[in-house]
Amino acid sequence: MFDIVVWIAEGFLALFFLAAGLPKIIGRGIERWIGFDQVPRGLTILIGCSEVGAATALVVPLLIDELRWTTPLAAVGIAVISLMASGFHLRNREWLASLETVLWASLAVSIAIARWGELSAAPSISRDLLIPLWLVLLPGIITNLVFLTRATTPAGPAVRG
Repeated sequence: MFDIVVWIAEGFLALFFLAAGLPKIIGRGIERWIGFDQVPRGLTILIGCSEVGAATALVVPLLIDELRWTTPLAAVGIAVISLMASGFHLRNREWLASLETVLWASLAVSIAIARWGELSAAPSISRDLLIPLWLVLLPGIITNLVFLTRATTPAGPAVRG
């Protein structure tokens, strides 16, 4: 029964993030997502690709019974994306949207915990690979933190000339 509940949660989360990521990639229907008028187009595409990739890696490995170890990693990735979105919403004082993204993150973390045992089949990563990996990830993390903490400019009344 537990496995069925986790499957339902994975399917629900994957469908949501697939539906969230595709408009960001193709650039149509993006107006339904709050705040993307403030995000550079390249970053929007990267976020969309991350969401679609994570949604795919959340369910496909379990369906084809290959690379199952990617499922908990995809869930962790979705949690990170959601928490970063929550910070963006908090910065813009969008309390309900921030709460929603925290709830998505908590669902993703629950899935990661439920599927954590799948990581035992993962290939091992050499210690020599970890340093270059951190050198790539660290600037991205710093860039995101700077972007999230950057003060917003309130829109004033239109000036008519």
